[in-house]
Amino acid sequence: MDGNRWATAAGFVGALGVLAVLVWVVGVDRTLAALLRADPAVLLAVVGIAVVWMTAWGLALWSVLDALGTPVAPATAVLVYTAAVFSNNVTPFGQAGGEPLSALLISSAADSEYETGLAAIATVDTVHFVPSIGYAIVGFTFVAAGAVRLGRNLVFAAVAVAVLAVGLPVGAYVGWRYRYELEAEVVRVFTPVVRTVGRVVPRRSPPTAGVIEARIEGFFGAIERIATDGRTVLQTLGLSAVGWGCLAASLWTSLYAIGYAVPVATVLLVVPLGSIASVAPLPGGSGAIETVLVTLLVSTAGVPAAAAASAVLVHRGATYLLPTLVGAGVASALGANHAAASPGE
Repeated sequence: MDGNRWATAAGFVGALGVLAVLVWVVGVDRTLAALLRADPAVLLAVVGIAVVWMTAWGLALWSVLDALGTPVAPATAVLVYTAAVFSNNVTPFGQAGGEPLSALLISSAADSEYETGLAAIATVDTVHFVPSIGYAIVGFTFVAAGAVRLGRNLVFAAVAVAVLAVGLPVGAYVGWRYRYELEAEVVRVFTPVVRTVGRVVPRRSPPTAGVIEARIEGFFGAIERIATDGRTVLQTLGLSAVGWGCLAASLWTSLYAIGYAVPVATVLLVVPLGSIASVAPLPGGSGAIETVLVTLLVSTAGVPAAAAASAVLVHRGATYLLPTLVGAGVASALGANHAAASPGE
């Protein structure tokens, strides 16, 4: 546990270092001056938009849990998703690093098996890629149409959009096409690992191969149930699209608060591309995401670097810092409830 705390602390130090370098390159004085010019009323609107974003994506989780036969109240789903965002934001590699903890929080709140919670958060996170691709394609189309020439950053954006639009659907198709073979391979690889860990963990007997196989099959079965439920897929996609629209609106409104009104196509492009930086080995991709957003805003919309940095800090304050703080409280409460419900473990 101490090792995990040190790793998290080191990650945040790294993220703060990247942000500090970004602001230093842009200009500390100019960035602060732009922040001080921000309209307080518009800043409050940014917070409101962030709340709508979290609500939409929380309801996407509610839709998936309902399809899995472990329904929770919509308000509970929103709070639990906020806790999941917290876990993503404090672990390296964003969603990939935070999903195991998110699954534990979800299974605790929904009183379900761990693999059901893992299937739910994995499904929601996967679904989020689909609207992001659509927004990025629309944004790039309009931005490129208005560009005099394709600069280096716009070429990078084109490549990133192509990867999102082609690579992810192909990967999803291949994974679904060979899902049973994938399931068998996961069972083969993870069974000896889990049993080895079970032998060295105090007061825990190693699970049998049959139990491990049944749990992994339960995870893949839950994924298949959701994927073949057309109503749930469409509902989750719609809520995810609303959330992405809110993220784009948050960045646009943050820029407006600083005094810059950019084309809507710009934020439709840069927000999905910025999210790719969450794979950086920093807590929730913090530092990397801000750098990508500022770079793309300067190159695609001609926003001064200091204004772009200020707006991005406002946007990330509402969509990273706020849910992290709220989610920390929810995660702590869920952890306490889980410990109280299983005192003998």
